[in-house]
Amino acid sequence: MKLTKFELLLWAASSLAVTASFFLSPEKNYLTLITSLLGAAALIYLAKGYVLGQVLTLIFASLYGVISLSFRYYGEAISYLCMSAPMALLSLFSWLKNPYGKRSEVRIARLKRRHLIILLPLSASVTVAFYFILRALNTPNLVLSTVSILTSFVASYLTYARSKYYALAYALNDIVLITLWVLASLTDPSYVPMTACFLAFLFNDLYAFFNWGKMSEKQERGV
Repeated sequence: MKLTKFELLLWAASSLAVTASFFLSPEKNYLTLITSLLGAAALIYLAKGYVLGQVLTLIFASLYGVISLSFRYYGEAISYLCMSAPMALLSLFSWLKNPYGKRSEVRIARLKRRHLIILLPLSASVTVAFYFILRALNTPNLVLSTVSILTSFVASYLTYARSKYYALAYALNDIVLITLWVLASLTDPSYVPMTACFLAFLFNDLYAFFNWGKMSEKQERGV
C-alpha cells in the first residue's frame, strides 16, 4: 500500500494541525487527540481506496461516538455508533469482495439509478426520524445535528456503494461538523482538537474525490 509524497505530506499536515490544536488547548482530552489522529490516517487510506481505511474508520466511528456522548451531541453519537460504524463494517466486506484486479485498491463503481432509488427515500426517512429522536433528547444545536445525520448517512451509503461521490458527501458533513464543534469549543476548549480534526478532514475528503476520479478513469482504461 503505497502513498505518494503529496499524500504523506497531507497526512503529516493533518496530524500536525490536530496535535498542535490539542497542545494549544487549555484543557486536554487525550481521547479526542487519539480519535482525531486515527481519523486522519483513515482518510488517507480511504482516498487511496485501501481496505485499511475502512478498518480505521470503524475504530474512529466508535471512539467519536463516545466523545459525542460526552457533550450530549446525541445525533453524532447515535449516527456514528449505530450507523457509521455498522456501515463501515458493511463497506469493509463490500470492498474486500470488489478489489481491482490484483491491486490493493477497491474497484470503483458508477452511481446508478437503482442506488438513488434506494438512497433518496432512505435518507429522507432517517433524517425525519432522527429529528424527532434528537428533539426528544434535547440535543444541542438540533438543526445542525439533524443535517449532520443526513450528510453522514448519504456518505456512508455511497462509501458502501463504492462511489467517488462518497467523498463529496463527507466534505459536506465535515462543514457541518466544523460548525458543531466550534460551538462546543466555545463552551469547553478541550473540544478544539475536534474542530481542527474536521477542518483537516475537509481537505482530505476533497482530495479523495479528486483522487477517486483519477482512479476511476484508470480502472476504466484497464491501467
